[in-house]
Amino acid sequence: MTVQIFGISEPAWRLTFFAAIFLSLALLELAHPRLERPELMRALKARRWFTNLSILILSSLLLRMIFPAAATGVALYADAHGYGLLPMLGLPSLVSGLLAFVVLDFAIWVEHVLFHKVPLFWRVHRVHHADTGLDLTTALRFHPLEILLSVLWKSVVILSIGAPPVSVLIFEIVLNGAAMFNHANLKLPARVDRLLRRLIVTPDMHSIHHSADPDETDTNYGFNLSLWDRLFSTYRERSKHSPETMRIGLAQYPNPSPARLSWSLLLPFRKTG
Repeated sequence: MTVQIFGISEPAWRLTFFAAIFLSLALLELAHPRLERPELMRALKARRWFTNLSILILSSLLLRMIFPAAATGVALYADAHGYGLLPMLGLPSLVSGLLAFVVLDFAIWVEHVLFHKVPLFWRVHRVHHADTGLDLTTALRFHPLEILLSVLWKSVVILSIGAPPVSVLIFEIVLNGAAMFNHANLKLPARVDRLLRRLIVTPDMHSIHHSADPDETDTNYGFNLSLWDRLFSTYRERSKHSPETMRIGLAQYPNPSPARLSWSLLLPFRKTG
């Protein structure tokens, strides 16, 4: 089943925006890198990019086989049957769309926290955190099992609130773009970073979450809006390590293992460390 929004298929919408955002950020990373770290140097970076992009492709193929309509299809189904809280409230379309966007963003924040706190989920999520470099491809490094679990969770939320299909499509595009942005090895002026943090998650803010220091990994869970970490006291403004000395990844998984595709795909089935 191919989902159409404004006469254009849902995959076409997402692929177009993904390609534009990915290429733009890749160029910005080259022009204004936040750090020139050894793990981001050419040889290892090539292996990391191959692995991270391969994981994205495998996750996307599996998702299309199991959930061909994805989250937007679930929203269209809910809309056709009048499911969810928002249709019952009879709110204007714009208000319903904005509320759905905010609720979905909070739902992703909750999901992220649970993937850290529940041991079974952490086994899968640690594939993302095992990356020893941090750039826009880290945002694509989610194990296929995590992608499937995430779609199931979003589907429950979408059906429960009756999120408008267009709002869901916009949310999916923004979430993907925001994740690439805040994982990017991109240097922002300090003033711009402070200003943006009032609303959204910046690369400097999210890099703390990828610190190998467990105290810092359990902070700054947001992918898009920075509100939730501030509201639930999981926000950390600065790392106790300097950007140059902060170790990225998981201490028990040093290079070069996380840069290998087979190692990364099998990581959820290994003993936790």
